[in-house]
Amino acid sequence: MSKLNIGVIGAGRIAQAAHLPALARAEGADLVGLCDPSETLSQHVAARYEVPGYTTVDELLAAAEVEAVIVAVPDRLHLPLASQALRAGKHVLVEKPLAATRAEAEELAGLAAETGLKLQVGAMKRYDPGVQFAADAVRNKIGRVLSATVWYRVMSGLRPDTEATLFPALVVDETVRAKEAAYKADRETYLLTTHGAHVLDGMRYLLGDPQDLSARFARLGNDMSWHGLASLVDGGVAHFEITANVHAEWSEGAEIYGERGSVKLRTHFPFMLRASDVEVFSEATATIERPVFGDSSAYERQIEAFARAVREDTPPSPGAADGVAAVKLIDAVAESVASDGARVKP
Repeated sequence: MSKLNIGVIGAGRIAQAAHLPALARAEGADLVGLCDPSETLSQHVAARYEVPGYTTVDELLAAAEVEAVIVAVPDRLHLPLASQALRAGKHVLVEKPLAATRAEAEELAGLAAETGLKLQVGAMKRYDPGVQFAADAVRNKIGRVLSATVWYRVMSGLRPDTEATLFPALVVDETVRAKEAAYKADRETYLLTTHGAHVLDGMRYLLGDPQDLSARFARLGNDMSWHGLASLVDGGVAHFEITANVHAEWSEGAEIYGERGSVKLRTHFPFMLRASDVEVFSEATATIERPVFGDSSAYERQIEAFARAVREDTPPSPGAADGVAAVKLIDAVAESVASDGARVKP
C-alpha cells in the first residue's frame, strides 16, 4: 500500500503533543506539510519535522502532494476548515468532536457524503487495543448488558507536571494562547463538549446507542461534574460520569455486567501511550482473561486506520455518523441538565 500524504491543519498543543509525533511513526502515512495562522507555530513546528510550513489553509491544500489532512484546531473551526479541505478534494481526519454543534456536525457529514471522501473523527480511544478487546467481549462473550458504569475523571494538580514529563517541548505563541483562553471562559460548555465527546462516544462504542438519558450537574469552583443514566437497547442501564477536575490521579474506565460475565476496563492518561488494562470474566468457565498488548499508541493506530480506509476505500471508524451521534449525546446531556434531569431522547 502506498503511503498517504497528510497535511496537518493547526500546530497547537494537540497537534504537537499527539498528532505530529504519531504521524512521524505511523505506517502507511507521511507528513508532507502543516499550516497555522501563527507564523511562530507554523515555521518552528514545521522546521522540527522538516516539512513546509504555511500560514493559510489555502497554501497547504494547494500543495500537490497533499492527499488528506488532519484538522487539529478548536471545535468552533472544525466545520469551516474540514469543509474547505473536503471541497478541495482532500480526505479528512478531524479532532473530536466532529463539530461544535449538532447542526454543524450534520452539515459536515452531509458534505462528506456528497463528495464521497473519507471523514474520520479523532475519537482515538477506539484504537486503544484494550478498549477494542473490551468492546469485542461485550458484543460476543458476556451476553446482554444489565448494568454498566463509564467514567472519565481529569486530574487537576497532577496534570501539569505529568504533561511536562510526557509531552515533547512545545512551541507556544502566547498571543494565540491568550485568545483561546477567552473562548474557553465558558468553562461548563467547553468541558462538557471536549471531555463529553470521549465519554459518550466510548459509551456508544462499548454499549450501543442509548434509547434516552438523564443527567445532573454539580460544580465546586472551577471543578465540574456531570452524572447521567442512559437506557440501553436491551433493557439495561448505564451510568456515566464526566468530571473535570478531580484532585487525585487520572481515573477513566468502565465496568460492564452482562448475562454471562463481566468486563472491567481501566484506561490510562492518553499521552502515556499505554493500552488500557482489561479483564473479562466468564461465569461459565469461572476464568478471567487479562490480555497484554504491545502496539498501544492509539493516536498512531488511528492514523494508520485512516490511511487504510483511504487506500482500501473502506468506511472510516469512527465515521461521520458516529461523530453526529456523539454531538447529539452531548446536546442531550446539556438539555437534561437544563431541565433538572429530565429524560431526553438524543
